[in-house]
Amino acid sequence: MRMKVGCHVSIRAGYAAAARTALRLGARSFQYFPKNPRSLAVKTFDRRDARLCQAFCREHGLLSIAHTAYPTNLAVDDPDLAAKTVRSILCDLAIAEACGSVGVVVHFGQYKGEAADPLYGYHLMIHTLNEILNQWDGDALILLENNAGQGGAIGMTLEELTQVRSLLDRPEQVGFCLDTCHAFASGMWRGDNWPEVAEKARKLGYFDQLKAIHLNDSVYPSGSRRDRHANIGRGAIGEEALLTLLQTAELAALPVILETPAPADGSHREEIAFLQERLALAGSGQT
Repeated sequence: MRMKVGCHVSIRAGYAAAARTALRLGARSFQYFPKNPRSLAVKTFDRRDARLCQAFCREHGLLSIAHTAYPTNLAVDDPDLAAKTVRSILCDLAIAEACGSVGVVVHFGQYKGEAADPLYGYHLMIHTLNEILNQWDGDALILLENNAGQGGAIGMTLEELTQVRSLLDRPEQVGFCLDTCHAFASGMWRGDNWPEVAEKARKLGYFDQLKAIHLNDSVYPSGSRRDRHANIGRGAIGEEALLTLLQTAELAALPVILETPAPADGSHREEIAFLQERLALAGSGQT
């Protein structure tokens, strides 16, 4: 099976235009910010454009995922900010639903209160997610993304991700997005121990709910807790370790999104083609 490798694309010209851009790049999937990535403000969006995006993706076999804005934090304890976060994510889900996307990627929360009690952080996160899910009845999922550990030591393990999901009122509305750089930076994955990580993912049921991959190499070593992406094969993870991960059976049909530094022309076309070629060779048993 040819993997659905793609990249993050801009919606500057609209949702349907973003899908067309992805196809021109040779992508089979793409990620987008459904609204201003620097704000939690709710957006009144063009539903016709979103429906055109959905139709185009269906016609060309493209998968898409959305990503919440940078200020999004599921573990905030300020009531006003928490309410803004709920409204913002509900808006993201509505846009993702209209565009036919799999779901909306949301980083696992970070609690930075005075006590920095992770249990309280989990409590806040579960409360916020329940507030969202109890108002949402669409097919688009919330996709919890693992943390790198930069800025807080929660959300770095598969156990945390699966446990939080299990405690939600409506866990069926939540899946996962695995970020390879975050997994490496957190120390969950060392690069040479993927079989052990994959086996744990199977036992915990993580793979059953995994819906997307953020494919990124890492500037910094495993366990550094420093989240800085590198291009594939040009970082501390390395090409072979990433290819080994991608050959895991449970990942075969998922959108695989590059969030790596864009080259001078702003296009990931060459990196997408390179990955598709390397995966094809690996699948045929060639080196």
